[in-house]
Amino acid sequence: VSPKAELGQNLSVGAYNVIEEGVKIGDGTFIGNNNTICEGTTIGSNCTIYHNCSIGEAPQDLKYSGEKTITVIGNNVIIRESVTINRGTIAYGKTVIGNNVLLMACAHIAHDCLVGENTTMANVSTLGGHVQLGECVNLGGGVMVHQFGKIGSHAFVGGGYRVVQDVPPFIIAAGEPLRFGGINKIGLQRRGFSDEKRALIKKAYRTYFVSKINRTDALNKIKSELPATDEIKEIVQFIENSERGII
Repeated sequence: VSPKAELGQNLSVGAYNVIEEGVKIGDGTFIGNNNTICEGTTIGSNCTIYHNCSIGEAPQDLKYSGEKTITVIGNNVIIRESVTINRGTIAYGKTVIGNNVLLMACAHIAHDCLVGENTTMANVSTLGGHVQLGECVNLGGGVMVHQFGKIGSHAFVGGGYRVVQDVPPFIIAAGEPLRFGGINKIGLQRRGFSDEKRALIKKAYRTYFVSKINRTDALNKIKSELPATDEIKEIVQFIENSERGII
C-alpha cells in the first residue's frame, strides 16, 4: 500500500493487494485478496471488492498515450471476483461507476464508460469504450456492448446478446439481432412505477416499435399525442440523441 494512498476509516484490506499512489478509498470499504487498485482511482464508502480484480488500470486503447486520467467508483458498490475496470482516456478523462452498482464476476468496463446508479452487470458482461448505461440498467450474463453504445435507464438486456445499437429506456431487449421485447414491466413495478406510467410507456413503444408507420413519424406521433410526462420526455430525448441508431 503506497504511503501516498488515502485510506478511510474502518477499512478491511486482505492479502497480496497493491494499492498505488494517489488512490482514495472511503470509509467502511472491504477489499479482498490479490487486487490491484491503480493510481488515479477513487472508491467511495461501504464498497465491497472481492478477489483478483484490476481497477483503474491503463486503457486497452492504442490511442492512449499515458495521459493522466481517472477512475471514480461511488458508494455501496459491490465488485465480484476478477472484474476489470480501465481508467479514462483523453476523450472523457474518466471512467465512472455510480452508487449501488453490482458488478458480478469477470465483468469488464472499458475506458471512458459511464455506469449509472443501481445498475447490475451479470457475470462476464462487457462494455466497450465510451459506453453509457443509465440508472437501474440490468445486463444479463455474457452481454457485450459495442463501443459508444448507450442503454437507457431501467432497461434489461437478456443474457448472451450483443448490443450494437442503442437500447432506449424502460424496455426489455433480446434476440439476435437485438430487438424490442416489451417494456420492463417487472423491473418498473419493483421500482414503484404506477400502472398509469407503465401503460403510457407501453403505448409509446407500441407506437415506435410495433406500429407500421416509419420511426420518424412514430416519434412525432409520440410527441404530439402522448402527455409530456417525465418518462415520455426521457424516451423522446434518448431516441433523438442516439448516434448509433436504435435497436
